[in-house]
Amino acid sequence: MQKSVKHLVTLAMFTTMSLVIFVLEAQIPVPIPIPGIKLGLANIITLFVLQKYRVWDALAVLTMRILLGSLFTGTLVSCFYSFSGGLLCLFGMALLCHFLHRKHLWFISVCGAILHNIGQILAAMLVMQTTQVIWYLPFLLLSGCITGCFTGLAAAFLVRHWERTKKERQITS
Repeated sequence: MQKSVKHLVTLAMFTTMSLVIFVLEAQIPVPIPIPGIKLGLANIITLFVLQKYRVWDALAVLTMRILLGSLFTGTLVSCFYSFSGGLLCLFGMALLCHFLHRKHLWFISVCGAILHNIGQILAAMLVMQTTQVIWYLPFLLLSGCITGCFTGLAAAFLVRHWERTKKERQITS
């Protein structure tokens, strides 16, 4: 019982960190006037949870971040787009994490960003009932590769720091 409560509190902590990053990032003006382009910094936390815990834990953190983030930023209409991209991204990254070593986290993140953009475009095509939004895809993919690489490198740094700190705590205990 105690372990499950600790695990739930840990996931709540990661959800909170992810949500704070998401809300702060929503306040940053994007210099490129293309809808859907953003840094995706909250995915650092999702990728970290995916590395250190289970896929279902990362799914819980992602789901709560999308729901609460949409509510807090007043962008409930974008919730469907976020879920479409986020779920495709998460399951694609989970599959890659299964096959690739952690040193390739930057690549896993880039692939996740690409999948996220594809999911968003598919959602937009469904909502708008047009294929014309596909013209955004090359711009989204380019920005996704750049931001995905940065997010993956940041997540890799966080994982390494977490493990180093954990080892130091075990030595001093």
